[in-house]
Amino acid sequence: MRTDPTDTGGLFTGRRPGTAPVRYRTTPQRGSSQRQRVDGFLALLVAGVMALINLLFWGPAPAAALWVAAHISDDGRNIFLAIVAGFALCLAVLMGGLVVLKRLDALWILLRRAAGHDQRKGIVGPMFAVCAVVGGVGFTIWLVFIAGLGSSAMPASG
Repeated sequence: MRTDPTDTGGLFTGRRPGTAPVRYRTTPQRGSSQRQRVDGFLALLVAGVMALINLLFWGPAPAAALWVAAHISDDGRNIFLAIVAGFALCLAVLMGGLVVLKRLDALWILLRRAAGHDQRKGIVGPMFAVCAVVGGVGFTIWLVFIAGLGSSAMPASG
C-alpha cells in the first residue's frame, strides 16, 4: 500500500488526477558543437527581435495610434470617435505584441535548451524591465534635448 505523501501527491491515500511524478523518456541526444552554436545564435536573434518589439511599445506604437486618431478627426467633429479609436488601437497593438512576445519567449527557451543551456525560465519579464528603462531614458532625452522642452514664460523664439 502506497501511503507516502510524496507518492500519493499529498495527504490522500489515492493519487489525485494530474499529480503523478513526471517520467521522461530517455535523455535526448545533444547536437554537434556547430549545431549548438547555430542554436545559440538563433536564440540571440530571437532575443533581439523581442527587444525590438518591446521598444516599439515605448514610442512608435502609441505614436501610430495617435496618428490614426488624428486622421479620424481631421475636421474636429468626431473627437470622441478619434479618442476611442486611438485607445482601442493602442491596446490592440500592445496586447498583440505581448502575445507575440510570449510565443517568442517559448521559442527562445527551446533554442537555448538546444544550444546546451539548462534554460527553464524565459526572459520576457527582465527584457520588458530593461526596455522600459531604455525607453524611459530615450524619451526623456528626446523630450529635454531634441523636442525642446522649454520655459513657457520665456520662449526662445519670441
